[in-house]
Order: sequence, then C-alpha cells, then structure tokens
Amino acid sequence: MTGFPPVLWTPADPARTRLGAWLTELGRPLDYREAWDWSVTDLAGFWGAAASALGVRWHDPPTAVLESPVMPSARWFPRGTLNYAEHACGSGEVISLSATRETVMLTAAEVGEQVARVRAGLRGLGVTAGDRVVAYLPNIAEAVVGFLATASLGAIWSSCPPEFGPRGVIDRFAQIRPTVLLAVDGYRHRGRDISRLAEVAEIRAALPTLAATVSVPYLGAGIEDAITWDELCGAPAEPGFEAVPFDHPLYILYSSGTTGLPKPIVHGHGGIVLEHQKMLALHHDMGPGDVFFWFSTTGWMMWNYLVSGLLVGATIVCVDGDPGYPDLGWLWRLGASLGVTHFGTSAPFILACRKAGLSPQSWPALREIGSTGAPLPADGFAWAHDWTGPAVRLSSMSGGTDLCTAFVGGSPLVPVVSGEISCRCLGAKVEAFDDAGHPVIGSVGTLVITAPMPSMPVAFWGDTDGSRYRDAYFSRWDRVWDHGDWITITDRGSCIITGRSDSTLNRGGVRLGTSDFYAVVDAMPEVEDSLVVHLEDGDELLLFVVLADGAAVDEPLREKVAGALRAALSPRHVPDEIIGVAAIPRTLSGKKLEIPVKRILSGLPAGTAASIDALADPASLAPFEALALERRDGHP
Repeated sequence: MTGFPPVLWTPADPARTRLGAWLTELGRPLDYREAWDWSVTDLAGFWGAAASALGVRWHDPPTAVLESPVMPSARWFPRGTLNYAEHACGSGEVISLSATRETVMLTAAEVGEQVARVRAGLRGLGVTAGDRVVAYLPNIAEAVVGFLATASLGAIWSSCPPEFGPRGVIDRFAQIRPTVLLAVDGYRHRGRDISRLAEVAEIRAALPTLAATVSVPYLGAGIEDAITWDELCGAPAEPGFEAVPFDHPLYILYSSGTTGLPKPIVHGHGGIVLEHQKMLALHHDMGPGDVFFWFSTTGWMMWNYLVSGLLVGATIVCVDGDPGYPDLGWLWRLGASLGVTHFGTSAPFILACRKAGLSPQSWPALREIGSTGAPLPADGFAWAHDWTGPAVRLSSMSGGTDLCTAFVGGSPLVPVVSGEISCRCLGAKVEAFDDAGHPVIGSVGTLVITAPMPSMPVAFWGDTDGSRYRDAYFSRWDRVWDHGDWITITDRGSCIITGRSDSTLNRGGVRLGTSDFYAVVDAMPEVEDSLVVHLEDGDELLLFVVLADGAAVDEPLREKVAGALRAALSPRHVPDEIIGVAAIPRTLSGKKLEIPVKRILSGLPAGTAASIDALADPASLAPFEALALERRDGHP
C-alpha cells in the first residue's frame, strides 16, 4: 500500500454517541486511543465501569471484577449471578422473514410471553439447569425463542442449520449428549423444497440421550413421533430466570475444524452479556429504536451476535433464505423496506455485489454496514462507500467463534480508512507478535491477545483437565492467546488482517496474506472466484479459479494473472499452476477452505481435512481429491 489510503467516514459528533457520552460521564477525553489503553491496562476498572453503565442485572452481586488476570485461568466477577435471557427479554422486538412462511413480527411483550411458554414446556419435558437443548433450525423466530427459553432455565443451547448434513450435526451434538432436539422437517433453497425428514431421523437415532423431539412447523410435513411446537408452547406461563454464576454455560459453538471432531466451545452467560453489550452499544452505537440485521445461519456465531441485539433493546431481523437468491439485491431492498439501521453481512457477499455491478439504493435510516467472515479489501470499502455516501459507517470486523465477538472492528470515535479495520476493540488487548514473541507495529505479525477478556471460552465441552483448551490457544506462548491470524497494526491504531497464519503464502522469505492475493485475482473479469494454496513441500503455489462465461485457462490468462500479481505483489507470488474448478469450497458462512484444501493436496482424506456437512457445496472438494490422487500417483 503506497501513501495514505483514503478516509471514507469521519465522526460527526462523537459526544452524542453512546461511547462518547459514557466517556464524558466518566470524565475521560473523547479520544479512542486513550480509552483503549485504559480498557486493556486497567481491566478491573474498565470492565467494572462497563458492567455498571451497560446495566448488567445481578441477582447476587460479585465480590470482585477480576479474581486473577492470568490466562487461561482468569476468573471474572466471582460469586456474581445473573441470566442472559433476563437481559434479552423485555425491550427488543423480533422480525422473522422466511423463504417458506409469512413474516412473523413479535413485540417485546410477545417475545417475553413466548419465552415463558416454551420455558414451561421445556421444564415439563424434564429440562433443568445444565441440560443441553439442541436445534436443527433455520434463522427463524422459533430459534430465538427456543434459545432464550433454554437460557432462562440455565440449560445450555446449541444449534445447527438444516443445510448441515447429518454427519456434521451428529459430530457436534453427540459430543454434548442433549436432552431435547428442536427440528424442522426441511428447508427451502433457491425456490426448491428440500426435505430433511430422513436426516432428522438419522440424527435422532444417533442421540440416545434425547427425551423428546419438538417439530417446528416449516414445510408442512411435520416430524413423526414428535411433540409439536404448539404443544411445547402450551398455555400462558409466568416468566422466570434462573440465577446462574457468571461463567455458567450459556451455549456451545463449534470450530469448523480441519482434523478430528469440531471443538465444542462453551461460552458463559456473563461473558456474553457483557461483551455483546459492549460491542453493540459502544462500538455499533446501537440501542432502543434501532433495527439490527446480520445475515447468518444458526450455525455461525454471528447468529448469536444478532440475537444479542435484544440486550440493548434493538429490533432484530432474522432472515431465512439464500443471500444471492432470487438476486443479489434482495437483502439490500429488504433492509430499506424495514428501515434497518445496522446492516451486517459477509465480505464475500459485498465483493460479489461489487463484481456483479450492483448499485443498491441507500435509505435514510441506514447508519452502519458491518462486514466480517473474511478480510474486506479496499475495493469492497469503495463499493459500499460509493452508494451509501459519507454518512454511513462501514465497520469491517474480525474475531471468531472462539470468543463469540469481534476483537478488532469499528468505533463511532474513529475514522474509517479504506481497506483497514478501524481499531482494536475496547477491552481486547490485541497485538502483533513477531516469531520471537515481541510486539511489532507497522509490520505483519501473529495476532495474539495478551490480556484476558470476559467472553473467552469457559471451557471445551468434555475437556476435563483443560489440556485441549490450552493446546488450542496457549501452546506457543505462555499466558498469551494465539489466534492464528496474520495482522498488521498501523501506527494509527488501525488493523489489517491478511489471513490465517497457516495458510499464508511465504515464498523466498516474502510473507503475504491470501487476502492480498485475492484482491488482485478476483478483480479480473475472467475470474468469478479463486483459491490459492502454498505447498511448502516443493514450494509450489497453486491457484484454483472459477471462470466467468467464455473464459478459459489459456496462455493469455496465465500471462495476465502473472503480470498483475508480479506488479501488485511480488514475482515470487506468481502461481506455478492455474487450475480451473467448478466451485471454490466454502463453509456455509462463506469462508474459503484454504487450509483444508492444502491438507487434502498434502495427502489427507477430504473427510478428515474438512467437516463435509458444514460446507456450502460438499461436492466442491472432489476436484482437489482427484488432483491429490493424480499427484500421488505421479500423473501430470
């Protein structure tokens, strides 16, 4: 990057934002860098003040903010009790739009009433604190209600979307031995109904601990020998919220994983209440009257993040459908029709809209566009800015399932610079380490977190001695969370994520993130999508491309790709081979499977290298398996 990249948005009136008002109340300057320094050096002072300002409701007050600052055994708010669902019920509304059903709109009172009914129904099925309730559901209102009812009992939630095949669901749910399953009989994809009755039967057979299955109405077939959703809801019931410790399990999320079973990551009530309130109120500047949408399935942590809009009194919009069907513009039109104030999506979706030449019509209520799931290059920033104008803030974010939040993102006090994530989030001591474990500024390093955060996992399910948890994040540096991304932190405090550290392209000592590579290749009209891997054995750089209509992997294309990469990146990053494929393997949340593809090409079976049922298109791995076989057998 040469020169200073363009500033696309600047804070208009920081004092009128929630973060600005809070800092003023505390007598602190409206300076984000100073606020961030305070938040990561005085952990007890910052998080204690945040809990008070954000309205955390304690049943039993904690005896301290942070009992020990040492990771991975930091203990937050000891002896304090609360309940996530109590914070979520009462002020926020739910709008649920489905590919198969009429729109559902629940007022705050109706959300509370349905949660109370389902809570009573679950309790009637024998569910108590600590039991697991699992869901095979799309992003619909019943999923939100079911989750909140589960949390209100102190039971533990976990969910997968119906797009997941049975193997992927069983690999997740069987680990946690659930008591109740909520499921639909199918879903709709691009106008076609897809039955999941056989898959539900297979899942039920693999979960011997189930006491009951609840059939949530969807395609109309229903699930045999199951309780209906209406029966679960039953008669009106009194609301109630079990008081649980700060670190009592709230839900279990799963890493996508590349080997073995997906890691079951346990998140606690208190950590999620506090972290999500901090992000939504102080970073997104969201509260009552706002309308919050983030496109997600129930298998991605952004669904949990979306539901937490209820914590700050916002209306949340749940959408069940395909973001690209019937066309790429329908989500933007939906946002306009609902008066969405905070519109969240993925970087791949933004780039697809840009490449298609889409130019949506902005709407007056829109204040923020959120992007996550992959690094967003400068072209993506420019596309959004071109049609929204300077009044709408683009918040590129990065974080993950591991903390169920973003640890770098946007702030209403910080300008938005093209191609950069604006800041490190409050309370997140993110640093870039060189190979020797020293912090660096202005150059690429490993993304680490050097101070505890309340939403770090409570544990991995079944990891009784904590060894699996420690190995996942703390095996490289003592008391330092190693996240596995490459990051550059600029001298201005902004951040640039350049991909996973173990998928980075490192040829001849020139280390490069894959996002930089894609910014060049995917901009070419001949290329619809791409994936690049570096095979260290043999030092091969392989580029896989999905071609646009009429294009071919021929000598002119090879020369064009080589010239563009040589000019934009380095001669070392010209691929040794360009291979056409029908589709690039992606997860259901849109992430490219660089590391699994790399491992397949290194000889690992596809079923071991990736969670097949968690892929958007499981067949997309077949060409890579075939190529690995050819290479192993010595064929050209």
